[in-house]
Amino acid sequence: MVMCQNWPVGVCSWSLQRDIAGVAHVMEELGLTHVHLGIRQALGPQGRGVSETIARQDWTISATMIDFPQEDYSTLDAIRVTGGIAPDDCWPTNRELFFGAAELTAALHVPYLTMHLGFIDHRDIEYAEKFFARTREMADEAQKRGIMLLLETGQETAVDLQRFLKELNHPAVGVNFDPANMILYDKGDPIEAVRVLAPWIKHVHVKDANRTQTPGTWGAEVPWGDGQVGMRAFLEVLNEIGYEGTLAIEREAGDDRVGDIRKAVERLASFTG
Repeated sequence: MVMCQNWPVGVCSWSLQRDIAGVAHVMEELGLTHVHLGIRQALGPQGRGVSETIARQDWTISATMIDFPQEDYSTLDAIRVTGGIAPDDCWPTNRELFFGAAELTAALHVPYLTMHLGFIDHRDIEYAEKFFARTREMADEAQKRGIMLLLETGQETAVDLQRFLKELNHPAVGVNFDPANMILYDKGDPIEAVRVLAPWIKHVHVKDANRTQTPGTWGAEVPWGDGQVGMRAFLEVLNEIGYEGTLAIEREAGDDRVGDIRKAVERLASFTG
């Protein structure tokens, strides 16, 4: 098991762009025992076989992740419209996907199911009410299954997400904190965001980025430790808030993802506070 201080180090399965057996092979190569597992393929036509392959693995699933077919990350404007639970025409299908993901997460004895909720906007009352209603329905299902729904940081500031969480006030809802997303979406300082969202943070991504120089466009994801998150400051603030979960390395760009993940593993393992 690779550790960074007292935190187990894992990897996000989708970062490896491999099937379950391929993910397991890379994890063994890197000495990792923890994985943040994307499970949409386990809910499709080949789902039973995928689920059986998952169950045979000797690893710890720190959290599962569900994404949705309509999501378009090509531009900030595109994901604002297509992300998460926002599109009305997709909601019936996505609702069933979420319910299936919650059932599988519980069956795998995994405590957390993570997702991108979509763009939160308190200014549009009708839109906000829809978001609250749909999130409560998913959170109630998670609670019934004995798991927690974790919302990943992304398209909103930490203060806006904090407001949403306070108003929702649901015991089965928390945060999967991704520091790079605060930079990629240009939504504030990730270190201060940890302090704002501390009571809800249950799971953490290790990902780095540089902020855009052109407002309205994406920032640039870079290997962990090479960007503007600030590895030392980030790990120190996790210590400050008493975080006790997994550090799941995520890499969604670059031509050598395994090499970049290996570099992140080495940097985390060698970190001394």
